[in-house]
Amino acid sequence: MSVAAGTTRAVVVDDSRFMRTLITKLLEDGGIDVVADAEDGVAAVDVVAEHDPDVVTMDIEMPRKNGIEAVEEIMSTRPTPVLMLSAHAEENADVTFEALDRGAVDFVTKPGGEVTSEMPRVKRELVDKVRSAAAVDLTARERTAAPTQVTRTPSAAGPAGGAVAPGSLPDGGTVIIGASTGGPNVVEEVLTGLPREAGLRILVVQHMPEGFTGRFAKRLDGRCGYEVREAQDGERIGPGQARVAPGGSHLFVDDDRADRLRLRLRGGDRLHGVKPAIDHTMSSAADVVRGPLTTVLLTGMGRDGVDGMGAVKRAGGATIAQDERTSAIFGMPKRAIEAGHTDEVLPAHGVAEGILHTLRS
Repeated sequence: MSVAAGTTRAVVVDDSRFMRTLITKLLEDGGIDVVADAEDGVAAVDVVAEHDPDVVTMDIEMPRKNGIEAVEEIMSTRPTPVLMLSAHAEENADVTFEALDRGAVDFVTKPGGEVTSEMPRVKRELVDKVRSAAAVDLTARERTAAPTQVTRTPSAAGPAGGAVAPGSLPDGGTVIIGASTGGPNVVEEVLTGLPREAGLRILVVQHMPEGFTGRFAKRLDGRCGYEVREAQDGERIGPGQARVAPGGSHLFVDDDRADRLRLRLRGGDRLHGVKPAIDHTMSSAADVVRGPLTTVLLTGMGRDGVDGMGAVKRAGGATIAQDERTSAIFGMPKRAIEAGHTDEVLPAHGVAEGILHTLRS
């Protein structure tokens, strides 16, 4: 494939000629080969069939066939990684998540038309996201919720056994989940597998732009048993509560007292090119969390979370990595495994059960 050879071939889809030109220039300046473009979803399906690209950047609102409909048809006729380009507005967040449900692998905020000092950062983010999307294993999604029996794979000293009754868990158990490309649906699967009566305190760090993490938290809140909100600076959370790190801020655990975690949000530079960074949340938790602590590193490109997992392991906490078979991108989990920072390697559909086991142990 061309991706393996170092050249990523892309198709750009947008109903605005100006935006197609801008995105094409940004991508080509970043070394991406834009092989074709399309002005709506109908043309997009035909162009993808003709050019067989490695990745498609897809606008959402378009005439004749919108981005969501185009994604669905592309995934059924010529499966190709699709990166959604979403306007930076709350009303677009729900539509963007619907596109992920239909098969899109990730999304990025659409660049503005004006040339500003932010353009180099915008270009870098867009190019990185396109390359990351092109590397996604589309078949992994079919395996994430496979009804097969979970094979527990200790990579160090992981526990083994059957299902764990929530009531047998210690009070004040803390879980930190980190994810990037391909992560939103897996995070949802993990949270829905953790019963509210288990009384866990959960932090989610999903690489996601500012303006979308609040909607992501609301989406999770409606689909799992936990009270899920976007994290706020200085708040304390207790058993049965989950918080999502806001896009554009790093999330730290500042204190653990009376079964309640105090959270802090900080600005500062990006770490590994991202903000929020999984490493910051996990490392701070390793320093201050009292009682059982389990960290999970899910699908994503790069190495964010690797050092944080190492800190948690050194502090006596438990660590779980998603396996290669169910990871859209086996990057972050692979690096954590290679570094010797993981206790267990589990498929997506076995992570929730694995969390309960580690906390009990």
